[in-house]
Amino acid sequence: MIDLRLLREDPDRVRASQRARGEDVALVDALLSADERRRSSGVRFDELRNEQKSLGKLIPKAAGDEKAELLKKAGQLAADVKTADAERDAAAAETHELLLRLGNLVHPDVPVGGEEDFVTLETHGAIRDFGAEGFEPKDHLELGQLLGAIDVERGAKVSGSRFYFLTGVGALLELALVNAAIAQATEAGFTPMLTPALVRPQSMAGTGFLGQAAQDVYHLDKDDLYLVGTSEVPLAAYHMDEIIDAERLPLRYAGFSPCFRREAGSHGKDTKGIFRVHQFDKVEMFSYVAPEDSEAEHQRLLAWEKQWLTSLELPYRVIDVATGDLGSSAARKFDCEAWIPTQGKYRELTSTSDCTEFQSRRLSIRVRDGKQVKPLATLNGTLCAVPRTIVAILENHQLADGSVRVPEVLRPYLGGREVLEPVSR
Repeated sequence: MIDLRLLREDPDRVRASQRARGEDVALVDALLSADERRRSSGVRFDELRNEQKSLGKLIPKAAGDEKAELLKKAGQLAADVKTADAERDAAAAETHELLLRLGNLVHPDVPVGGEEDFVTLETHGAIRDFGAEGFEPKDHLELGQLLGAIDVERGAKVSGSRFYFLTGVGALLELALVNAAIAQATEAGFTPMLTPALVRPQSMAGTGFLGQAAQDVYHLDKDDLYLVGTSEVPLAAYHMDEIIDAERLPLRYAGFSPCFRREAGSHGKDTKGIFRVHQFDKVEMFSYVAPEDSEAEHQRLLAWEKQWLTSLELPYRVIDVATGDLGSSAARKFDCEAWIPTQGKYRELTSTSDCTEFQSRRLSIRVRDGKQVKPLATLNGTLCAVPRTIVAILENHQLADGSVRVPEVLRPYLGGREVLEPVSR
């Protein structure tokens, strides 16, 4: 959530942010009104309580009609205090509820617009000319079947659409990717973490995933637990309700977890293969830093993502995501999109978001710097979303006979194997 003081002092900035996101601008005025009622009802409650305490000191000293009158007044005051207390609680609850609906303030440099209004910042690597090489590229599903690596038919039989099995070298390729990604993150100073896949509502809400992303979240009603769509959620909630000494910052974690997404708003998109699925594994980077360091940390996370994609020898571009496609928690987001030959376009493989103080305020995570205690900043960045990375590797490193060259960075994790060979021709 944002700082209420900032809202009061500069409501136009918050309105502009909501407008840029394509969100409800009227929410700002509703929140200002609720906050004013919260503060005025709080003052009214305090005044009545003080009057009640003063009256309580007079009653024991009074007698006769005076005491009867004071007792009568005390009864009325008690009722007024109870009413004021209820009004204060109701206004506070409304303020909190409206505040949770408000998105983070967008960074001033973020391009304004929807999903297609991003700005391309960098392009890396050469796109292969398969025509010049003399063959038509196969898509990842055909390659995966030739290699005995991907089985979507049995995935659908067992679990339904958008589920899959990774088999043989497919399973080994996932393990190689995860181990290589964790090795890079560990070398960069991240603490490896295996995180829970089920979290409580306050963890999911605190990271901002029960707002506009709620339709894609799996909820277990019987247990009131949520399946995470990313280990960002448990990593953000890891220090919930804690005060961290400034000397410990930055704190950097690399979480590995299964991820679950309904993809409710993606009907008809990427239905073939394993690019968009309901369950997948991912290595996620997560940072806790001082607020003034968040922009620099954002660039560091992006650099680590670029290092990873470069090590996989993939052609990719970096985009500055537009305001309408940020997600409620992010003030700014960069995506790294790899070239997918059979689609003829770049597709998102990694993403990194600067959430500033938005999540830490919701999760009550603060930093102690001397005598000052204040919210800190949180940032997240995908290092390796496994299925999409497999898609990019298979398609970009395929050979004419259906085999696939293994990027050098992965070879130590695949027993030195340089090429994945088809199991049948």
